[in-house]
Amino acid sequence: MINWVLRGAVLLWAVFFMIVGVRGVMDPASFTEMFGIGVEGIAANTVRADLSAFFLVAAGAAALGALVAGWTRAMLVPAALYGTALIGRLVGAMSGDIVNEAIVQAMIVEALTVMLMVGSWRVLSRPKSDAALTPAAADGGS
Repeated sequence: MINWVLRGAVLLWAVFFMIVGVRGVMDPASFTEMFGIGVEGIAANTVRADLSAFFLVAAGAAALGALVAGWTRAMLVPAALYGTALIGRLVGAMSGDIVNEAIVQAMIVEALTVMLMVGSWRVLSRPKSDAALTPAAADGGS
């Protein structure tokens, strides 16, 4: 049961961030609203490509890890991406960067993402116990 709940949570996460990524490809100015990034002129192409790639790759890997039984390690990709982003934000905060409520919210999302992905990977990658595999094992033998 917990496996299905975790898979569902990871898939919902993936759908949300897939929408963010696709929206960024179609309209890079959407990142201006979310992240306060200016996308005038040539910067629009970079924002469209780089930020969208971050979200699309993370969402695709999470969905792959949740849907394909042997590919649970794919959930470590978004964990690594969001973990790196969180570390970058922490370094920035310690270096004196401006930290407002939007930055704090982003850090919370990044930390929760790392916990969801690593936790889901650990639970979903555990081998099934022998008792769960064979009904005879529960009876004590043959």
